[in-house]
Amino acid sequence: MEEMIRIFRIDPAEAERIAAEPNEPHHHDFEELIIGREGTLEHFIDFRSERIVAPFITFVTKGKVHRVRPGMQHGQCDMIVVRFRSEFIPETVFQLYALFHDQAQLPVERGRCLDRLCTLADLMADELGQPAPDLAVVRQLLATLFTLVRSMHRERHPLADPAAGTRNETFRNFLRILEENFRQAHDVDFYASQLFMSARNLNLITQDILQQSVSRIIEARKLTEAKNLLIGTDRPVGDIGFELGYEEKAYFTRVFKKNTGQTPTEFREEMRRLVA
Repeated sequence: MEEMIRIFRIDPAEAERIAAEPNEPHHHDFEELIIGREGTLEHFIDFRSERIVAPFITFVTKGKVHRVRPGMQHGQCDMIVVRFRSEFIPETVFQLYALFHDQAQLPVERGRCLDRLCTLADLMADELGQPAPDLAVVRQLLATLFTLVRSMHRERHPLADPAAGTRNETFRNFLRILEENFRQAHDVDFYASQLFMSARNLNLITQDILQQSVSRIIEARKLTEAKNLLIGTDRPVGDIGFELGYEEKAYFTRVFKKNTGQTPTEFREEMRRLVA
């Protein structure tokens, strides 16, 4: 996906087209949210397959192996697909990782809840359809949509398993502390000490939830912010790296290219071309 965000619908004709094509488990380099208004979805994710009936929300994080097969229920299929790059709205993406890590689907009540989600998606699609869409408007609408999703999740799961609840709360606290400190050169031990636990136990939690080490998550957050600054400012690459705890421009460039396949300058040029 080249654009920063893309929205489209799956109707009965599109569902039939997808069903007729090869559809093997795969992963992609963008985040994907599906709002199911009508129809069914066979979703293979986390190495298991589940059939869900609309209305629902499903969120698939970048890099997670999955397969979706939309289908019809009583002859109807209507789904809204929102695909976006993680750097488009990084803070919210990290929060969603925690919310959907152990359950990709969330049932939705028909009526006000579903209507509000669809209205926000339609407003985003309308803005993107303009000759010169304002991505700041789209970003705010998407953030609002995810705020509603988090609210719905809290209402549906007021009482979680105590052990899982403690683990998830620790993970959320880690993400909160990370947001406050990722620009500094802190190591894993710093974050573990802030949570009054060992680095080993913190790593066990992040591996269980995101299948990533603490150091990898810290680095990913730094690079997400680096992408934001490269796209949204004209600041020199070395200055951006220094702000994020990389004392040498050459080291920052090596880390960035190792993780993205591009140098910071190449990434900036490509993103500006896509946005333009």
